[in-house]
Amino acid sequence: MVMYTSEPVVRERIVSPDRPVAGRLLAQRTLFAGPSAEAPDELYAVVVRGVMVRERNRVILDGHAAVHTNTFFGRFPASYWQRWTSATSVDVGAVVSGSGLLRIMASDSDGTPRTIATHRVTDAHSEPVELPVAIDKFIDGGALWLELETTTAGMTVEQVRWSVGRTRARRATAVVICTYNRADDCLATLQTLASDPEVADELSAVYVIDQGTDAVESREAFPAVRDALGASLRYIRQPNFGGAGGFTRGIYEAVRNETIDRVNLLLMDDDIRLEPDTVTRLRALADRADEPILVGGQMLNLLHPDQLHVGAETTDLSILRAGLPVDDALAEADVTEEQQEIRVDAAYNAWWTCLIPSEVVQAIGYPLPVFFQWDDIEYGLRARGAGFPTVTLPGAGVWHADFTWKNWDDWSRYFSFRNSLITSALHSDFDRRRIVDHLAKQLTEAIVSMRYGLAALIIRAVEDFLRGPDVLLDGGAETSAVVRKLWAQYPETANHPAFAVPGVPSVDMPKSSDAGTPSMLKAVLAKRIIWQLLRKSRGTAAISAADANWWHVSLFTTAVVTDPSQEGVRVRRFDRDTMLDLTRRGGSVLWRLMREGEQVRGQFRARLPELTDRDTWTRLFESE
Repeated sequence: MVMYTSEPVVRERIVSPDRPVAGRLLAQRTLFAGPSAEAPDELYAVVVRGVMVRERNRVILDGHAAVHTNTFFGRFPASYWQRWTSATSVDVGAVVSGSGLLRIMASDSDGTPRTIATHRVTDAHSEPVELPVAIDKFIDGGALWLELETTTAGMTVEQVRWSVGRTRARRATAVVICTYNRADDCLATLQTLASDPEVADELSAVYVIDQGTDAVESREAFPAVRDALGASLRYIRQPNFGGAGGFTRGIYEAVRNETIDRVNLLLMDDDIRLEPDTVTRLRALADRADEPILVGGQMLNLLHPDQLHVGAETTDLSILRAGLPVDDALAEADVTEEQQEIRVDAAYNAWWTCLIPSEVVQAIGYPLPVFFQWDDIEYGLRARGAGFPTVTLPGAGVWHADFTWKNWDDWSRYFSFRNSLITSALHSDFDRRRIVDHLAKQLTEAIVSMRYGLAALIIRAVEDFLRGPDVLLDGGAETSAVVRKLWAQYPETANHPAFAVPGVPSVDMPKSSDAGTPSMLKAVLAKRIIWQLLRKSRGTAAISAADANWWHVSLFTTAVVTDPSQEGVRVRRFDRDTMLDLTRRGGSVLWRLMREGEQVRGQFRARLPELTDRDTWTRLFESE
């Protein structure tokens, strides 16, 4: 059953979006501290010399101090504004007290700095300062930022705003948060959003699609958040249709409810640590863009909050890979030391935070009902194919759980393999030989490293892809239950505490380290398979997550492997019968993929409009 805390509201636009509108559009704010103590100060402003007292919205410099905002959140991404909008200048406004120098700096695509504008104040008392800056020399890259200096006297700078001229009325913007049994995380995201009224008050709606059994509304702090967000909060309970179904429900409701015209759909994960100004920055670029574009936020690592995951992403669908850095993009970079100077173009943006204009939904339909994994990738590629590019905007960032600390060896890998096959079928030439070679390699390495549950998931994923589009008709709920049950049948999929490994005394677990990547991997793989078949493997060893490569784990009969989450260990035991069974089944299904794949590809392409239309999602939402 679906439950609402409030009735849908239709909000009419007062001004036509195509009619010129006077005034300024706030593009971003310069903030000097994060929304919480966990956010590194160096991502906002850096002290070059002297003493600075920083607050969220202002900075106080003593005499003989210097500060700059050539930082992740402190820079204005001029290159992206010049590329995607017709704005020719940006006004930098601030309120200044005391005495000192304000300087606007710019970088070239190679990072070389240059001075754009300066302004000196003397004995000022809350003096408004406006510095217009041309956006005219940034096509290949570069950004703008502030430098502040004092001499003998101090200076306070506050309310720093970057604004551009408006060309049309602003769109309604609806935030959509999908959550599943992360009530505390979701509540924290809502609290952060509500704590910044300058951002929250500009939102048409905040949809929370709660698909879990541990409801967000059960928390004691929920009424306070509900009161803070007021009528804009739309809290909806529904059965679990995965991330695809959760985000789609928010899109589905917002397109219907928020406006008779166009609306920005701002999707974000429940477990991010939000920088509220990211909402402002994504909205501004989308609203000012001359053509509809998807605008995505960048991901910073939650456990290592000064590290950028990737500047912009692309795919290689011939090997079912996503999350690849585009050329010239930063990847796993310390953004207190490096900045994204070169402008790069993304193929898609993950939905940890991504804004989608409603014109995109009207043109290409809704997300595929794939439950989760690759739903955002497929949608971004589909949008791009229809003429709607994705812009991953530097400086518009959120913190999200580090991928390197996630355990990719779990039941959800089924959806990753199946949905990547569907995406490749829809948006590539579907080179079956390369795809089969890739899957055969993945399958063989899983089997030889005694990850039998993972191998079973790969096989099931290919089998279900070959079933064709009907595999998506249930929205994934039933499939998820079946896959979880399949996964649990294999003992090595369970986590155990390191101090109590079942069936393996601590004295029998000497630690074994990997000597490094072998030079002849194919020959080593064949050797390991022969060793296992002849039962020549060694005894038992404890292996760290970093050393758990197939060529090392396969040396042992029993391997106690640390989970990448560092929360426990898994016990992988060689089983000859299971090895042979999975090898036989895997070979059979990959042969079927080679023979039948082109026909199945045609079925998915033919059924795509039906699978992504509103009627399909209405049926799924109303079925429960």
